[in-house]
Amino acid sequence: MVTKMAIVAITRHGIEIARKIKQRLPEVEIYVPAKHNDGGNDVLWFTEQSTQLVGKLFKSYDALICIFSLGAVIRMVAPHLIDKKSDPAVVVIDDRANNVISALSGHIGGANALARLVASFLGAQPVITTAADVNETIAVDLVGREFNWTIENFENVTKVSAFMVNEEKIAIYQDAGERNWWHAPLPGNVTVVDSIDKIKSQEFKAGLMISDRLVLDQSVIDKSVIYRPKSLVVGIGLHWDTSKETIESGIDTVLKENGLSFQSIRNIASINRKAKVKGLEEFSAHYNIPVEIYEKDRLASVDVPNPSSTVQKFEGTPSVSEAASLLSSKGELVVPKQKFPPNLTLAVSRILH
Repeated sequence: MVTKMAIVAITRHGIEIARKIKQRLPEVEIYVPAKHNDGGNDVLWFTEQSTQLVGKLFKSYDALICIFSLGAVIRMVAPHLIDKKSDPAVVVIDDRANNVISALSGHIGGANALARLVASFLGAQPVITTAADVNETIAVDLVGREFNWTIENFENVTKVSAFMVNEEKIAIYQDAGERNWWHAPLPGNVTVVDSIDKIKSQEFKAGLMISDRLVLDQSVIDKSVIYRPKSLVVGIGLHWDTSKETIESGIDTVLKENGLSFQSIRNIASINRKAKVKGLEEFSAHYNIPVEIYEKDRLASVDVPNPSSTVQKFEGTPSVSEAASLLSSKGELVVPKQKFPPNLTLAVSRILH
């Protein structure tokens, strides 16, 4: 669900509706023209033109709920539209709260879900027009979103979505990530396949591929939407002065050599060095990849294939990279420790679902 929401109401009925919504969603901010000021401190009373205000809110909120006509809203937001990946959710409610319309960014922006939620507060009819929803089929641009999956080749989403809603035959291949991303029987035009090569079959117009493995076959890439689940944990052994660039280069090398996707890294795991490692902090911040830190005693309790007496001597545990990745992932080791002189060791484990 979207997190930062604004409501714009321009009539007295609209103010009543906005306040009903705020009772259920207290985090929303209500904007109303100052001419309707009734002294309430639950409203931000504005003096500028509504068109100017809506333009500003469109750029600074995750969702915008407008309680006035759909046509007026379209004219106000049209100059500010960019694309479905960045535009906020826009929901429109009529002045009697009969209908709650998902007007913009229904899937990725969350307008469809927001419209249904708000309609439930008001006893109104949610109006949803996206094809995947009205046909009750898979929304290609939302697969795995609740698990923070990413789409590697977003340029294929529109094409594959069209095949999905037109009930063309589509293959699904999955070898990583959460399995409960679809909570109903699969649509009749969708078939689960057990190998990537089967996506290439002329039997299928398109494919959905859920994997942390690199895809090198261009015919599969062209035909599919590729989802990257957060299924990999990179264990790191390093010194306090290991640089961000060294970490970047090492991880990039290890993943490419083993056919794994950088986008599928869930987190980094390492040992508690009792002091901040600047390079690791910089890497984490740059890529927005969290770091999990473990004490040496916990790492020492993990059974690893490649323990080291040298690591035991200096770190107090026979393994850092392998043990940390296994401990964090609770899965299986897919890349044993790889050394990058002078002071970096990496291992990769896969989270099992």
